Amino acid sequence: MTADPLVLGVDQGTSATKAIVVDAAGETVARASVPLAQRHPAPGMVEQDGEELWRSVRDAVSACLAGVPAGRVTAVGLSVQRESLILWDRASGEPLSPLVSWQDRRGTDLCARLAASGAAPMVRRISGLPLDPMFSAAKAAWLLDHHGRAGGRLEGRTGGLCLGTVDSWLLSRLGAGHVIEIGSASRTQLLDVRARRWSPDLLELFGIPEETLPGIVPSAAPSASPSAAPFTGAHADAAALHPSLAGVPVGAVLGDSHAALFAHAAGRPGRVKVTYGTGSSVMGLADPGTDGDEGLCLTIGWQEDEAPAYALEGNILSAGATITWLAGVLGTEPEELGRLATRGRRGAVHLVPAFGGLGAPWWDDQAVAVMTGFGLGSSREDLARAAVDSIALQVGDVVAALERAAGPVDELLADGGPTANADLMQWQADVTGRAVRVARRPELSALGAAHLAGAASGVWSRRELSGLPRHGRSYTPGLPVCERRRALAEWHSAVARARHRTSRSGGAEAEASDRGS
Repeated sequence: MTADPLVLGVDQGTSATKAIVVDAAGETVARASVPLAQRHPAPGMVEQDGEELWRSVRDAVSACLAGVPAGRVTAVGLSVQRESLILWDRASGEPLSPLVSWQDRRGTDLCARLAASGAAPMVRRISGLPLDPMFSAAKAAWLLDHHGRAGGRLEGRTGGLCLGTVDSWLLSRLGAGHVIEIGSASRTQLLDVRARRWSPDLLELFGIPEETLPGIVPSAAPSASPSAAPFTGAHADAAALHPSLAGVPVGAVLGDSHAALFAHAAGRPGRVKVTYGTGSSVMGLADPGTDGDEGLCLTIGWQEDEAPAYALEGNILSAGATITWLAGVLGTEPEELGRLATRGRRGAVHLVPAFGGLGAPWWDDQAVAVMTGFGLGSSREDLARAAVDSIALQVGDVVAALERAAGPVDELLADGGPTANADLMQWQADVTGRAVRVARRPELSALGAAHLAGAASGVWSRRELSGLPRHGRSYTPGLPVCERRRALAEWHSAVARARHRTSRSGGAEAEASDRGS
């Protein structure tokens, strides 16, 4: 370890909090990970404990810095899971509710009622997002109804309540007040994504008092425009994370998928990043005038100065979660399931993991999980193959939607734990017909937060940042076009079965076939 300045990147994710320390050459010199539990109090409900989450951040930072000389870290960047929401007391800082996960579906009935009232087009037009319970707005309504009204809290004193995403919760613990980074705000379904302010129409629709919401701040300290909004994270006291960080600024805050996009340096057309995790995110930069008619989300990637970077994104609800689930059913571990899959017959069985409906590009919360093609001759290996292959097939559907919406996609930039599975990455290249380049390090969200924080605090110039090492192994498509088309047709037939029980007019099977063609 040289005497150059170091940057700490923290990624607070769904299943764990990870921390890395990066040197001036862009190499990771220390890392740590602390697991984080989930609770499932009822079908469709997924919760985490806000205090446990905060402890996991501090514990991960402490473990990561154990061998790092004091005073060497000059900036801190935070990456966070998005859409998850918690309610706390403004005066005491004590949580009044659990953290309701982005995976949680308790807002399904509210979204269905709003859709039946004809509100879905307005929600998409203003927020850039489809009306779906994954986003924070329906969770906010539920939290206020079930926790905000307790003891008369909501009546007459909504200013004493704080609704916030994970970045809001962490920044409040770091002394920054009640604020939210603009990229995370764009995922709440309460933001006017183009005007970049809370939408009065959406607040009224979901019944959310604006005084409970955080102030919106940029992703990093402005570097060029003195008239840009102040970055409140700079006032956060990183000493709350670790004593050796006293006086070190929190230089950047990003949503986890946004941080991964920044770390990939995917700043030119045709480059799309795919983050594989509990779910998956497929994202590429786009013009803010682009619509989401292909089942995609228009979101704000990040903002440093006055002009934010916009992106189109498709969110897949179950990726790594599918592997974890099937491994539990089969009484094995996720790593072993990946090895079993390599011995399974590709295409013999299809698994559509619509455990809580389907995300992009379908956004069908009535879809159900199905397994097709299995019989008495199906093996554990065949089931494992179906689970692993479903990840790449879902990503392929979103990549096709991105291409229809924003133009040709010629390269996929991949990150996340499942990228270690070479068989999955080759299948991803085969079913999309595009090259796949895998990040050199698995902790790309933490790395992206570190990159932006380091750039904001002068560790790297923009030119130096663009030259840092990022990618390692590459995969090129090797499946003949006719075989790829057949594989996709079989997959879309299974998707149509998963969507068969929807109540939408026009026939779910025909819609699935059309969108997948």
